[in-house]
Amino acid sequence: MHLPKINIPKKYLKIGAWVLGGFLLLFIILGSIAYSKREALLQKMIAKAIAKADADYGLKVNIGEAGFSGLSTVHMKNIFVVPKDRDTLIKINDITVGVKLFPLIAGNVKLSQIILNTGKVNVVFKDSLSNLDFFLKRKKKDSTEPKSKVDLGDLAHNLLNQLLYKIPDDLQIKDLLISVNDNDTAHLTFLTTRATIDDGDLSSTILVNTNAATWHVNGKVMPGKKRFDIVFFADKMKVELPYLNRKLNAKFSFDTIRTEMKNADYSGDDFKIEGSWSVKNLLINHSKIAANDIVIPDAKINADVLIGPNFIALDSSSTVFLKKAEIHPYLKYTLSPDKIYEVKLSAPEQDAQEVLNSFPQGLFESLDGLKVSGKVKYDLAFYLDSSQPDSVKFYSGLTPTNFKILKWGKTNLQKINKDFVYTPYEYGKPMRNIVIGPSNPNYTPLSEISSNFKNAILTSEDPSFFSHKGFVQESIRKSFAVNFKEKKFVRGGSTISMQLVKNVFLSRQKTLARKAEEILIVWLIENNDLISKNRMLEVYFNIIEMGQNVYGIGEATRHYFGKTPAELNIGEGIFLANIVPRPKIALYKFRGDGGLKDYLFNYFKYLGNIMARRGLTSPDTSGYGFYNVRLREGLRQYLLPDSATIDTTAFDGDDPLPAINTQPESKNLFDRLFGTPGKDTVSRSRADTIKTKKQLRQDKREERRREKELQKILESQKKKNE
Repeated sequence: MHLPKINIPKKYLKIGAWVLGGFLLLFIILGSIAYSKREALLQKMIAKAIAKADADYGLKVNIGEAGFSGLSTVHMKNIFVVPKDRDTLIKINDITVGVKLFPLIAGNVKLSQIILNTGKVNVVFKDSLSNLDFFLKRKKKDSTEPKSKVDLGDLAHNLLNQLLYKIPDDLQIKDLLISVNDNDTAHLTFLTTRATIDDGDLSSTILVNTNAATWHVNGKVMPGKKRFDIVFFADKMKVELPYLNRKLNAKFSFDTIRTEMKNADYSGDDFKIEGSWSVKNLLINHSKIAANDIVIPDAKINADVLIGPNFIALDSSSTVFLKKAEIHPYLKYTLSPDKIYEVKLSAPEQDAQEVLNSFPQGLFESLDGLKVSGKVKYDLAFYLDSSQPDSVKFYSGLTPTNFKILKWGKTNLQKINKDFVYTPYEYGKPMRNIVIGPSNPNYTPLSEISSNFKNAILTSEDPSFFSHKGFVQESIRKSFAVNFKEKKFVRGGSTISMQLVKNVFLSRQKTLARKAEEILIVWLIENNDLISKNRMLEVYFNIIEMGQNVYGIGEATRHYFGKTPAELNIGEGIFLANIVPRPKIALYKFRGDGGLKDYLFNYFKYLGNIMARRGLTSPDTSGYGFYNVRLREGLRQYLLPDSATIDTTAFDGDDPLPAINTQPESKNLFDRLFGTPGKDTVSRSRADTIKTKKQLRQDKREERRREKELQKILESQKKKNE
C-alpha cells in the first residue's frame, strides 16, 4: 500500500519555518528572563508561603537558606516550623527538592527528587493542647458565600493525584526523627535511619524507641501509573506499639500488613480504585471484642472502591478471604439528598468445615473444636434510608446442604436434654449452682407450670417461639429502626432461644465474640433439631432470673406469692412476665399493702388484651387480674414506704444494684438503711391523703406521661442486657 504523495508549496514551508522559529525564539527569550530572575521569584514565593502559613494557621516558618541548585532543584537549610504559643514542630537541617518541568508548565507540582539529611518532627501533647492544633485553626471562609455541591468522585480523584504527585522518583532520607511526648508520661521515637526510592523500589529502616524494634516499609511505588505495592513489617518480631495499646486499653499486633493499589481511574461518572489489603497473624484483644486474644492468621480483601458524585461504595466485585473461605461484600453510603446505608454480604456455597475454620482463633469458647460436614451458603441484605427509618429492610439467611455435626467442641450442645447444673453469674461472679432436674425441689416440669404464666411470657417475650428457627427477622428489622431513631440501643431482637443459649452455654461478658457465638449456637440447635422446643422452654423457665438471687419459676412463685407454678392466676402470670427484663426492681412495683402500684394497670390491660385476642385468656375489663396480685406477707415488711421515690432507670447499667434484702434475718439491716415502715392498714389517715393543688397537677402530668410510656411497654420488654 502506497500513501499518496502530498505536494506542499515551498512558500508555505518557509512561512511555517518562520512561525516555528519565532515561537522558539520567544520561548528562549522568556526562559532566559525567567532563569535570570528565578532566585528573586523563589524568594518571593517563599515569602508568600510563609505569610500564608502565619495568617491561616498561626505558624511561624523560618528558612535559613534557600536557593536553586539546578534547573528545577531547590536547596534549603535550617528550616524551623513553630506553631504559635506551642513547642517547635519541625526542624530540618538540610533538604533538596526537585520538581518536574513539564507538569509545572501545566500547573501541576510533581516532585522528582527529595534529599533530606537530618530532621526532626516533634509532637507534644500537654493536657488538652498539642502543637498540632493549628490544623483546626485555619481561617474560615465567609459563611455568606453560597456553598457549592462537591462531587465526591472528583474530590477523591484530585486528592489522590495530589498525594501521588508528592511521591518523588528519587527519594533519599537520612536520620529523620519523629518524637511524640504525651504529657511527659510517655515518650515515643521513630528514627528513619534511611528511606529511599530508586527506580520505583521503596526501602526503609525505622528504629522504634531507640532499639526496641526495627520496622521496615518496603515495596514498589509507581505514582505515574497510579500503582503501588507496600509491605510493613518488623525485624524478627511482631509489629506492636505498647503505647497505643495503653491508650486504647487493647492489645494490637501483626506480622505483616500489605497494601496494593492496582489502578485508579474513572469508570463512567464514578471514580474507581482497585486494590487489595492483607494481614498476617493479626492479634486483637479488647474487652468489648472478647475476653481473650483474637488471632486472624491470614486475611485479605480484593477491593473495588467506587466513589460517585454523592456516594462511596465497596463494590460487590470485591472479595474477602479468611483462610479458604470467601465472602463478597457490598457496602454503600449515600450522603444526599438523604443519608442511605446499604449492606449486602454473599458467601457462595462452600465447605462448612472450611467456613468454621475461617473464624478467628480464640473467638469461640463453646464451639472450639467442633467438627462438621456438608456445605453452607450465607446471604445478608440491609437497607436504611435515614428519612424513612421505619421502612428499613433486613434479611439474613444461612442455608445448609447435607450439613451434619460430627464432633462436639468444648461443649455438648445437647447437654440440656438431660439433668445438668446451671450456674448463674452476677457481675462476673458465680452466684450458686442450681440443679436443673427433679432432684431440685424448685425445678418445675413444663406440664406443671400454669398456662397463665407461659402465655404471658410468650406474648411479651417471643410470640412466635414455636414457629421460628431461633431468630425473628421482623423483630430485628424493627430494632434497627427504633435504635436508629433513638440514636442509642433501646431495643434488642433476642428470642427465647437466644436468651437460653446466652445463659446456659456462654459467659455473661458483653462482647462481640460472645454475641457471634450465641447466634451460631442458636442456628446449630434450631436448624439441626438438637433440642425440642418444649425442652428449651422448660429449661428457660427454670433458669430465668426473676429477682435478687431468685432463679426459675419455681423459686419465683414461692418467693413472691407463696404458691406453686401451677397455681398462678392470670394477674400473677402477667406480673412475672413484666419483671423478666429487669428482675432486680420487682419489689419496687408493690405498694406497702402488697398490691401493685397503679402505673402497672395499663400494662396489664395492654398485654391482657393481646392475649385475649389470641384466645389465650378470657376478655377482662377489670385489668386481667391486676387487683388479684398480692405480695406474700413475709415480703411486705421489706417494701419501701409508698411516699418514697425510686428512679428505677438507674438499675439498667452494669454497676451492682443496691441490695434488696428479702430474708427475715436481714430485717434490722434493712430498717437501718431505710427506716422502719409503719404497719400496713387498709384505711389511711386523712392527713396522709390530702394533697395540694400543685401536687395534684403534678400527679396528673405524671400520670399522662406514664400512660404514653406504657403504650409502648410491650416494645420495651424486648430490651435485654446483651
